[in-house]
Amino acid sequence: MDAPFRLYYQSPIGLVEIAGTDAAITGLNFVEAGPRKKTDEAPVLRDALRQIDEYFLGRRTEFSVPLKTDGTAFQEDVWRALRAIGFGRTASYQEIARMIGRPAAVRAVGAANGANPISIIIPCHRIIGKDGRLTGYGGGLWRKEWLLAHEQSGRRPLFA
Repeated sequence: MDAPFRLYYQSPIGLVEIAGTDAAITGLNFVEAGPRKKTDEAPVLRDALRQIDEYFLGRRTEFSVPLKTDGTAFQEDVWRALRAIGFGRTASYQEIARMIGRPAAVRAVGAANGANPISIIIPCHRIIGKDGRLTGYGGGLWRKEWLLAHEQSGRRPLFA
Protein backbone atom coordinates (compact mmCIF):
# COMPACT_ATOMS: atom_id res chain seq x y z
CA MET A 1 0.00 0.00 0.00
CA ASP A 2 1.42 3.35 -0.99
CA ALA A 3 1.85 5.70 1.97
CA PRO A 4 3.68 8.80 0.78
CA PHE A 5 3.29 10.71 4.03
CA ARG A 6 4.69 9.93 7.47
CA LEU A 7 4.60 11.72 10.80
CA TYR A 8 6.24 10.76 14.07
CA TYR A 9 4.96 11.10 17.60
CA GLN A 10 6.98 10.58 20.76
CA SER A 11 4.53 8.72 22.99
CA PRO A 12 5.15 7.81 26.63
CA ILE A 13 5.96 4.27 25.45
CA GLY A 14 8.10 4.98 22.41
CA LEU A 15 8.19 6.57 19.01
CA VAL A 16 5.07 6.09 16.87
CA GLU A 17 5.10 6.32 13.08
CA ILE A 18 1.83 7.37 11.45
CA ALA A 19 1.67 6.70 7.70
CA GLY A 20 -0.96 7.58 5.17
CA THR A 21 -2.13 9.19 1.98
CA ASP A 22 -3.99 12.42 1.35
CA ALA A 23 -7.22 10.61 2.19
CA ALA A 24 -6.56 8.07 4.98
CA ILE A 25 -4.26 6.58 7.58
CA THR A 26 -2.64 3.37 6.32
CA GLY A 27 -0.27 2.56 9.15
CA LEU A 28 0.45 3.28 12.80
CA ASN A 29 3.28 1.42 14.46
CA PHE A 30 5.95 1.74 17.11
CA VAL A 31 9.38 2.28 15.55
CA GLU A 32 12.91 2.47 16.86
CA ALA A 33 13.99 5.55 14.92
CA GLY A 34 12.36 8.52 13.24
CA PRO A 35 12.83 9.91 9.77
CA ARG A 36 16.21 10.70 8.32
CA LYS A 37 14.68 13.79 6.75
CA LYS A 38 11.44 15.68 7.19
CA THR A 39 8.54 14.25 5.23
CA ASP A 40 5.59 16.13 3.79
CA GLU A 41 2.44 16.16 5.85
CA ALA A 42 -1.14 15.57 4.80
CA PRO A 43 -3.99 17.07 6.84
CA VAL A 44 -5.34 13.59 7.67
CA LEU A 45 -1.98 12.70 9.27
CA ARG A 46 -1.94 15.90 11.33
CA ASP A 47 -5.48 15.04 12.50
CA ALA A 48 -4.36 11.50 13.40
CA LEU A 49 -1.36 12.91 15.27
CA ARG A 50 -3.67 15.22 17.26
CA GLN A 51 -6.02 12.34 18.08
CA ILE A 52 -3.14 10.04 19.14
CA ASP A 53 -1.80 12.81 21.37
CA GLU A 54 -5.26 13.24 22.92
CA TYR A 55 -5.44 9.46 23.46
CA PHE A 56 -2.12 9.39 25.31
CA LEU A 57 -3.12 12.46 27.33
CA GLY A 58 -6.29 10.64 28.43
CA ARG A 59 -8.63 12.98 26.55
CA ARG A 60 -9.77 10.62 23.76
CA THR A 61 -11.37 7.18 23.85
CA GLU A 62 -12.42 6.86 20.19
CA PHE A 63 -10.79 7.79 16.90
CA SER A 64 -12.46 9.41 13.92
CA VAL A 65 -9.71 9.60 11.29
CA PRO A 66 -10.36 7.78 8.01
CA LEU A 67 -8.51 4.47 7.69
CA LYS A 68 -7.45 2.47 4.65
CA THR A 69 -6.39 -1.12 5.18
CA ASP A 70 -5.45 -3.60 2.52
CA GLY A 71 -6.15 -6.99 4.03
CA THR A 72 -7.97 -10.11 2.97
CA ALA A 73 -11.74 -10.22 3.50
CA PHE A 74 -11.13 -12.26 6.67
CA GLN A 75 -8.56 -9.79 8.03
CA GLU A 76 -10.88 -6.88 7.31
CA ASP A 77 -13.66 -8.65 9.24
CA VAL A 78 -11.32 -9.15 12.21
CA TRP A 79 -10.11 -5.54 12.12
CA ARG A 80 -13.71 -4.27 12.07
CA ALA A 81 -14.47 -6.46 15.07
CA LEU A 82 -11.43 -5.08 16.91
CA ARG A 83 -12.77 -1.55 16.45
CA ALA A 84 -16.00 -2.65 18.15
CA ILE A 85 -14.14 -3.41 21.40
CA GLY A 86 -14.74 -0.38 23.58
CA PHE A 87 -12.11 1.69 25.33
CA GLY A 88 -11.01 0.00 28.54
CA ARG A 89 -12.43 -3.37 27.51
CA THR A 90 -10.81 -6.56 26.28
CA ALA A 91 -11.85 -9.58 24.25
CA SER A 92 -10.33 -12.96 23.52
CA TYR A 93 -9.43 -14.35 20.12
CA GLN A 94 -12.31 -16.76 20.61
CA GLU A 95 -14.79 -13.93 21.22
CA ILE A 96 -13.62 -12.17 18.04
CA ALA A 97 -13.96 -15.40 16.06
CA ARG A 98 -17.55 -15.69 17.28
CA MET A 99 -18.25 -12.01 16.54
CA ILE A 100 -17.30 -12.48 12.89
CA GLY A 101 -19.28 -15.71 12.57
CA ARG A 102 -16.23 -17.98 12.36
CA PRO A 103 -16.06 -19.64 15.80
CA ALA A 104 -13.49 -22.24 14.75
CA ALA A 105 -11.09 -19.65 13.30
CA VAL A 106 -9.43 -18.70 16.58
CA ARG A 107 -5.85 -19.13 15.31
CA ALA A 108 -6.65 -17.26 12.09
CA VAL A 109 -8.06 -14.43 14.19
CA GLY A 110 -4.75 -14.36 16.05
CA ALA A 111 -2.84 -14.13 12.77
CA ALA A 112 -5.11 -11.34 11.50
CA ASN A 113 -4.71 -9.51 14.79
CA GLY A 114 -0.94 -9.73 14.41
CA ALA A 115 -1.14 -8.38 10.85
CA ASN A 116 -3.06 -5.26 11.91
CA PRO A 117 -1.32 -2.33 10.18
CA ILE A 118 -2.89 0.44 12.31
CA SER A 119 -2.24 -0.27 15.97
CA ILE A 120 -3.97 1.65 18.76
CA ILE A 121 -6.66 3.02 16.40
CA ILE A 122 -7.52 -0.55 15.42
CA PRO A 123 -7.02 -1.74 19.01
CA CYS A 124 -5.26 -5.08 18.69
CA HIS A 125 -3.79 -4.46 22.16
CA ARG A 126 -7.25 -5.18 23.60
CA ILE A 127 -7.06 -8.87 22.65
CA ILE A 128 -6.13 -11.25 25.44
CA GLY A 129 -6.09 -15.02 25.88
CA LYS A 130 -9.37 -16.69 26.83
CA ASP A 131 -7.85 -17.34 30.27
CA GLY A 132 -7.28 -13.59 30.71
CA ARG A 133 -3.52 -13.68 30.17
CA LEU A 134 -1.77 -11.17 27.97
CA THR A 135 -0.78 -12.62 24.63
CA GLY A 136 1.60 -11.42 21.93
CA TYR A 137 1.78 -7.82 20.78
CA GLY A 138 3.95 -6.55 17.94
CA GLY A 139 5.00 -3.54 19.99
CA GLY A 140 6.02 -5.74 22.92
CA LEU A 141 3.97 -7.10 25.81
CA TRP A 142 5.15 -4.29 28.08
CA ARG A 143 3.51 -1.77 25.73
CA LYS A 144 0.33 -3.83 25.59
CA GLU A 145 0.23 -3.91 29.37
CA TRP A 146 0.80 -0.13 29.49
CA LEU A 147 -1.95 0.55 26.93
CA LEU A 148 -4.45 -1.62 28.80
CA ALA A 149 -3.56 0.06 32.10
CA HIS A 150 -3.82 3.47 30.39
CA GLU A 151 -7.35 2.57 29.35
CA GLN A 152 -8.15 1.82 33.00
CA SER A 153 -7.85 -1.82 32.16
CA GLY A 154 -9.24 -4.06 34.84
CA ARG A 155 -9.46 -6.57 31.97
CA ARG A 156 -13.24 -6.26 31.82
CA PRO A 157 -14.63 -8.76 29.31
CA LEU A 158 -16.06 -7.43 26.06
CA PHE A 159 -19.58 -8.57 26.85
CA ALA A 160 -19.75 -7.51 30.51
